[in-house]
Amino acid sequence: MSALLTVRNLSVDLAGSGRVVDGVSLELAPGEVLGVVGESGAGKSVLARSLLGLTQREGIVTADALSFDGREMRRAGQRAWRRLRGSEIGLVLQDALQSLDPLRTVAAEVGETLQIQRVPRRERRPRVIEALRRAGLADGDSLLSRRSGDLSGGMRQRVLIASAIVGGAQLIIADEPTTALDATVAARILDLLRELAASGAAVIFITHDLAAARRVADRVAVMERGRIIEQGATSDVLGAPSHPTTRALLSAIPHGAKPPTNSPGAVLIGARGLVRRYGSTIAVDGADIDVRAGETVGVVGESGSGKSTLARLIIGAERPDAGTVSSAGAPRVRLVPQDPLGSFDPRHTVRRILSLSRRAGGLSPEDLMARVGLDAVLLGRRPARLSGGQRQRVAIARALAARPDVLVCDEPVSALDVTTQAGILDLLLDLQRREGLAMVFISHDLAVVRRVSDRVLVMKSGRVVETGPTERVYADPQDPFTRELIAAG
Repeated sequence: MSALLTVRNLSVDLAGSGRVVDGVSLELAPGEVLGVVGESGAGKSVLARSLLGLTQREGIVTADALSFDGREMRRAGQRAWRRLRGSEIGLVLQDALQSLDPLRTVAAEVGETLQIQRVPRRERRPRVIEALRRAGLADGDSLLSRRSGDLSGGMRQRVLIASAIVGGAQLIIADEPTTALDATVAARILDLLRELAASGAAVIFITHDLAAARRVADRVAVMERGRIIEQGATSDVLGAPSHPTTRALLSAIPHGAKPPTNSPGAVLIGARGLVRRYGSTIAVDGADIDVRAGETVGVVGESGSGKSTLARLIIGAERPDAGTVSSAGAPRVRLVPQDPLGSFDPRHTVRRILSLSRRAGGLSPEDLMARVGLDAVLLGRRPARLSGGQRQRVAIARALAARPDVLVCDEPVSALDVTTQAGILDLLLDLQRREGLAMVFISHDLAVVRRVSDRVLVMKSGRVVETGPTERVYADPQDPFTRELIAAG
């Protein structure tokens, strides 16, 4: 079968960043899924944007060949690229919150491609609802009038996926499409990518989740510092890798339980019967949680189950409609948010962001950067100039700058590649051992939660359906939903 996409010797030089993509070559046929993996900052997202004509105005893009469906695109103008985007090439970006217009409804976001294609208005609504359903939102008709701020992170991500597939694109470029999704929904999205390929679409699946790449990709390309260092059939690359970087990525996948720790200390934060409503929606429904010194409480559940709302109640960012939150000794509590870019002042450099949060006697910005595995040269950059993984690590460094007693982590490693993720998890465990740090660790990644948690809470529809020591819950779940979640993960 002839290639739908042909790329030979593609290089991208961006102002202020130098060469970000360096001599990349690949081909993709209809019906094929190509997984692109690598560490944060390896150039994966810039490669994706270059295949959509989105970097040509930001720097210098050169290639010996760059063709789509037989059309040479090396010298194509923005009008030609705009005709391709949405209608023939669909894009699912990594950062769902920043990608959706907060003033537009779901119907307008997902239906934009159909409007551009001049699909009659009466036909748009059923096609939008069907795209939402295929993306894992079965109640899509009830979401049409809602806006991105009314949706959970996972729901926003699925709206982006619906936007990418609604127009019948021949090529889907999915940049970390399962980052914000729980295990059960992520499994459905991976199945959807395979279904799209089976129906004849070509898919580029960019991910730091090697297990997801193994499940969905026919071939895998491993990137490092802008170059493809290994490429081949998924079973070959991930089963018997030849390059040291690929082997390092595989060895860093989290597995096993948290190492034994000392008995937890006193309760620093206790919550009883927490209820939080948004209109007619009950986000948290009667939740109890205790957070003890030196202990990590993992919180897992489906997207929209109330995990992030529970975090905001614990830190006092929101007041419960019912129930109480009490604390002992006024502990310092800091949040590592799910969406770091939205929490930063875009005008500030990283140095300024860390300095504003630093307590007297705390680590310097340089030392904080070293603690989370970042080069101090990034202190002069603003958040928009960082990769998703770099922004997440800066968010962790900002929280550590305040020398907290309790760290509430809302998907703190969801945007990180496995090697960086392993380093951050080791850092958090080390801080806990040395400083008695208490943590609430919210994640959709069950392997990560198991790696760091002493106890785990499982949430569904705002309620805590199961809680207990992590290994007991994982080995012998009592609730049917918990069994389903663990099986999917």
